[in-house]
Amino acid sequence: MPEIPAGDVTKGAAIFKQKCTQCHQITTTGVHKQGPNLMGLWGRKTGQAPGFAYTDANKNKGITWGEDTLWVYLENPKKYIPGTKMVFAGLKKKKERADLIAYLREATQGKI
Repeated sequence: MPEIPAGDVTKGAAIFKQKCTQCHQITTTGVHKQGPNLMGLWGRKTGQAPGFAYTDANKNKGITWGEDTLWVYLENPKKYIPGTKMVFAGLKKKKERADLIAYLREATQGKI
């Protein structure tokens, strides 16, 4: 497992708002945008948000979302899941990724 620095939830929330909300939301409604609603992401297998039309690449990746998988995915989504329809180029800065992951850990489990 890669060494992942501690992240700042508040900074991660700002990154999510700036870079992710155009396609994703984190709500208990289950409503999706261009990308899936991320509520319940932590511990969920790829391609499994109910009601979202995932690519086969995403459905067949077979990993469970957590700190280690998000660390690699968020650096370069298309490299980690070739064939994904996610257009986000990724976060190259380790601190930004760590902050976003800290936020996602809390928010997608409904702890914020």
